[in-house]
Amino acid sequence: MNDNSDRAALLNWVDATLTGAYGEPQLKPQQEPLGELVQTILSQNTADINTARAYAELRRRFPSWYDMMHASVDEIADAIRIGGLAHIKAPRIKAILEQLYAERGSLDLSYLADMPVDEVRRHLTRFHGVGNKTAACVLLFALRRPALPVDTHVHRVSLRVGLVPPKTSADKAHLLLEAQLAPEEYYPFHLNVIRHGREVCKAQRPQCDACALNAVCDYYAAKPEA
Repeated sequence: MNDNSDRAALLNWVDATLTGAYGEPQLKPQQEPLGELVQTILSQNTADINTARAYAELRRRFPSWYDMMHASVDEIADAIRIGGLAHIKAPRIKAILEQLYAERGSLDLSYLADMPVDEVRRHLTRFHGVGNKTAACVLLFALRRPALPVDTHVHRVSLRVGLVPPKTSADKAHLLLEAQLAPEEYYPFHLNVIRHGREVCKAQRPQCDACALNAVCDYYAAKPEA
């Protein structure tokens, strides 16, 4: 599949096939934007269960964002250590809180709800450590706005199946995928591809023979045993 029209058709087929396999995903509970931002930062290179534990411990130790902002980097790092890379994530979280307070005089991102999607994306990615995936998570899960986060699972499946050209970066992939899906499809596509990446199209030892997408998968076709 080389041109955009072929990829769009393939993308629609993959979306429909995964919906048939996994159903229509239920909406995740909506949380406030700053909480979604911090939790998504914690999720970087971390398993979901450890992300949840790290975020729960962070909020237990620092019940308010102001408590967290005034805590030391070492105190924040200690709270999130179970999530991994605490020495990187802790200073990012503290710096974001300090920058937000300096700019707005409060620790609240609810004002983003009144901004256009592209402006929200630009606004959030100004913060150090916040890329397109993290901004898209805030848009999609906290603000219920049309955005398609491309995490490691979505990126891997998209490359293997040929939804994006070979060697496409995650940042580039999210733009290509968004352009070829209807906005109302972003949410179910994102969650179903993540599920497929976790359960079937794994980074190591993917279960290709059991994969509902193997008929169109470039990765499967290239395997010697395929």
